[in-house]
Order: sequence, then C-alpha cells, then structure tokens
Amino acid sequence: MKNRILALAAVFAVAACGTAEEPKAAAGPAKLIVWIMDGSVTQDLLKKFETEYEAAHKGVDLDIQIQAWDGIGERVTAALASTDAPDVIEVGNTQVAQYSASGGVTDLTAKVAELKGEDWLPGLAQPGKIDGKQYGIPWYAANRVVVYNKDLFAKAGIKEPPKTQDEWLNITAKLNKDGNQGIYLTGQTWYALAGFIWDEGGDLAVQEGGKWKGALDTPQALAGMDFYKRLQALGKGPKDADEANPPQHEVFAQGKVAQIIAVPGIAARVLEVDDKLKGKMGFFPIPGKTADKPGTVFTGGSDLIIPVASKNQEAAYELVRSLAGEQFQTELAKAMSFVPNRTSLAGVLSGDEGTAAMAKSAAGGRATPNTPNWAAVEATSVIKQYMTAVLTGADPATEAKKVSESITTTLNSGS
Repeated sequence: MKNRILALAAVFAVAACGTAEEPKAAAGPAKLIVWIMDGSVTQDLLKKFETEYEAAHKGVDLDIQIQAWDGIGERVTAALASTDAPDVIEVGNTQVAQYSASGGVTDLTAKVAELKGEDWLPGLAQPGKIDGKQYGIPWYAANRVVVYNKDLFAKAGIKEPPKTQDEWLNITAKLNKDGNQGIYLTGQTWYALAGFIWDEGGDLAVQEGGKWKGALDTPQALAGMDFYKRLQALGKGPKDADEANPPQHEVFAQGKVAQIIAVPGIAARVLEVDDKLKGKMGFFPIPGKTADKPGTVFTGGSDLIIPVASKNQEAAYELVRSLAGEQFQTELAKAMSFVPNRTSLAGVLSGDEGTAAMAKSAAGGRATPNTPNWAAVEATSVIKQYMTAVLTGADPATEAKKVSESITTTLNSGS
C-alpha cells in the first residue's frame, strides 16, 4: 500500500479478551491479546502502556504481539471471519470499508460521543463511518507537507514559505534555475493530485443513487490536474513514475532540489543518504487557494475496529477507549511524530517544525472514496496512467473521461 501515507498507513490488530466483570480468582487474569504492526509504536511506549493498563484494570493481562507487514490484510480478513477473532483490530483508515463489508465488524456508533467524536480528524473519522454507522475509531494520522532546502530558498531570496497556491508557483519558478529544480514532483504522485482536486471542490469519485461514479472528468477535477501540471513542470521529476522510482529522498539528498512533497519523517532518510543537509531542511503545509487555509491533504493513518466475533465486546471497547484517549494519544504523537486523532491535540506537536506543519494540514485532511472497491482502483494504476498521459501531451478532457469510466466500472463491480 505504498501510496498510502507513510508506508505509515499502518495496519495492526489488537485483540482483547476478558469481561466487564471482575474474573473469579481461580480463573486467573483475563488475557487480552494485542497485535501491533512492526514500527507502529516504540517498544518503550508499548511496555509503559501495558504496565499502566494492567495496573488500572485488575484481572487483565495484556499480551502484546508485534506483527509483520507481509500478509497482514489476509490475516485480518481471516480473523474477522473466524469464530475466535481478536477483540480489537487496528486497520488502515481507508481499509475500514473493505473490512466492514464482510459484516464482521462491530457498530460503534453509540460510543462516538463518549470518545469525543466531534473532535476527531475528518480524514480518520470519515473512512470509519460506513452507511451512517461508525465502525472505525480514529487512532493516529500522518499526512504530507512540503520539505524544502533552506539554503536554496535563501539563495533565491525567499524569506518565508508560500501560503497560497499562486505564491507557491511563483517562488517555485524562482527556485527552478541555475541547475536546481524548483520542485521534484513525479508525474504519478496521485495523492498530491487528490489534494489539488479537493481544493477545487472536486473528488476522485462520487456516489449517486447508490452507485459510484468516477469524477476526474468534472471541471473541478480538471482544474486540479491543471495546477498539478503547472507545478510539476517546475522541476525534472519523471512524468511516467511515482515518488519511489527513483526514491525521491535520494534525489533530494543531492542538494539540487528545492522542494519535495513528503511526510516529515523523510528527512531522516535524506540524512541517511548524505548528512550534508542536516539542519538545512524546513517544512511547511501544502499551500491552499487562500492564505487562511492550508491545502487539503490525503490523511493516512489508522482506525481501530472490534470484530463481531469478539467474545469480549465490553473489554475490547475499554481497550479502544484507552488507546484512543487523550493520554495515550499525546504520548504516541510525541514518540512517533504522528498526528493525534483529535484536532484539539494538535498543539502537542508544536515543538517540532515538521510535525507541526503536518498537524496544521491534518484538520482539513480527507481520504479516498469510502467504498470497499477503492483498493481495486489503486491496484489498476489507472489514475497514474491518466496523469502521465496528460503530462506528456494528451488532451486532459479526453483522458479524464476515459479514466472516470474505468473507475466507475471498477467501483460498481459486484454490486
């Protein structure tokens, strides 16, 4: 799921066993099995949570197990279909629709108010809500920002980052000279395109009369593609590749690129290639159409779900409530540089430039169309192919109509 944020679109399962009542002494502690994806949380924070949770919940024994990424989707699907399912599962925020379609996920709508749902990040909360029911409880988020080379900005006489799309185009043009690239933006960075389309009031697909319809051929979506084309031209990013081919952090590390669009954590990878940019990287939110609001971004991250097959629904919910609560959210954000699940907690990231920039955009983040078949759209790479066609001279309206028809067919497959 490389296009979902961060390879950060972590998928992990949390299993909880036990009951709402105190277990009998003879039975021993109730074991809550917790699956967590490798790299999602530090070992120190996991141990701290385990110790404090057990102390606060007498009769509960947490067994936290780290899971590998490979094959996790199949394991979660199998767990939901089993009669001995984990009690809580963390999934990528855009995967909730896929899993809830199986009928194996508990409806948590009645718990939204208690969990401060009015304060949740839209990009996490919306994908977790299917047909008016809340199946996924937001856990953490991450989104992309603009990472820039401070030396190149200073050399071009740019004293502060842009706050609007027009300013962004203007300063990027100034940076795109003397052998330097104003921005390294590949032709198939479709999540950035999605943000520009959302800024124009468009969407990737819309639901009409119970059916899905590809929407890249609307005037709003075409305007978003036009902005992408103008920005992408201010650098030498390949028009027929995504940000992983070649890895954009390796290109940025060469010191000749003024800007890239990435999660803040990419800075560490840049320094692994060459540490000459240490202390010379800055971050700012992707600019929007007006200075008062950052650009809309794709929000990657994860939600927590409870399988219907869980024999310990109340205990599972108590674990979810703790993991989604203010204390753990604050600790997780600081430990992992993730955006907390609540907009009111964005301030906990203020001490770090990169994560602070990320948090500013997170409040207006969005996710992909909320349908189980969206994963199939991504698998076909039709949006990437559309972008490359337009960037290499094809008629935008014609190509947009073709890709919209393809998306429509895929999203309604099996319905």
